[in-house]
Amino acid sequence: MTGMKNFDVVIAGGGLIGGAIALELARAGLRVGVFDRQQPGKEASWASAGILSPAPENPAMIPLVSLGQASLQLYPEFVATVEEIADQRVGFREKGTLQGLFSKDARSELSTIVALHHGLGLRAEPLRAEDALDLEPALTDQIEAAVLRPNEASIDNRALTDAVLEAGKRSGVEIFSASNADAVWREGERCAGLIVRGEKVEARWTIVAAGCFSSSIEGISDYAPVRPAKGQMIALRGGNIKIERVLWSEHIYLVPRNDGRILAGATVEYAGFDKSITAGGIEKILTATRELAPALAEAHVEEMWAGLRPDSPDHLPIIGPTDIEGLVIATGHFRSGILLAPITAQLVREWITLQRVSVDWERFSPLRFAEMKKGITA
Repeated sequence: MTGMKNFDVVIAGGGLIGGAIALELARAGLRVGVFDRQQPGKEASWASAGILSPAPENPAMIPLVSLGQASLQLYPEFVATVEEIADQRVGFREKGTLQGLFSKDARSELSTIVALHHGLGLRAEPLRAEDALDLEPALTDQIEAAVLRPNEASIDNRALTDAVLEAGKRSGVEIFSASNADAVWREGERCAGLIVRGEKVEARWTIVAAGCFSSSIEGISDYAPVRPAKGQMIALRGGNIKIERVLWSEHIYLVPRNDGRILAGATVEYAGFDKSITAGGIEKILTATRELAPALAEAHVEEMWAGLRPDSPDHLPIIGPTDIEGLVIATGHFRSGILLAPITAQLVREWITLQRVSVDWERFSPLRFAEMKKGITA
């Protein structure tokens, strides 16, 4: 690394979020260096299912809906740009999501879900069980009703991450693998860059986008107290079984890929940085898969893996400037990192180049945790 000491912007973390920010900034004319603790793009970005859904999974996620919607709207252009610069396809599927309902009072559940979605400005259409089966014959006939969310999409997150990193390189981003950021380099109230494997790397702006590893960078844990949330996943290949849309139930999601694979996942477990695959986790996924799409019992298991999502104390992302001049955080995206990559990259680029943003991101400020901590110690 000797001699490569100075950038306009340095980014700790070379996953999809870090890569997308780097690409945006390089295209805005800035010299960007990305430093990853291992091979870039091989953590949460690689392990995800690639569902692009702004729909809230629970009430706590409602503050995220408008940010998710804004990001989903950016996706077609984001994909087109990345595919063109990298000359790689990323498996973007704008086919929607079908959520199956199984309870005996599915009717009232259905109207509640549809009303909630409409209230949040999201498209959702109620379906009778037979109409759902017409759309997706692989679904179990045990479903009582379904919700079609036609605007949602999915993407091959591994292909996307690779293409974003390649597009970044072609746009002038310098990417350093096996280059762990030990700490942010402070000069008084200013952040002067990163300390990478003991060496100082100078930059006007420093962005921490290291997923669940962000809090282990010295000087960051007060702003980004993230912890890993393990998710186990399985890829199936189902011969003649056709699934067009993302299929969703209370217990599982099934995500079809253009290459014929069907991804099934995912668990949420708090087990530290352990990425082992467990019999219990896999059994849970397979049981729920068979319940939602019984024909998949015959499918081949092609791959099993686990990844670590960055989860924050309130399960919402941590995006924005800190009270240290020049230090910006972009982590804690939990289960929405793939969805939120385009909007996160745009907002960070706006902040760095214009000092203002086009979408209100106050709710996601890294200062919310630092202030909480000060309140506790005061």
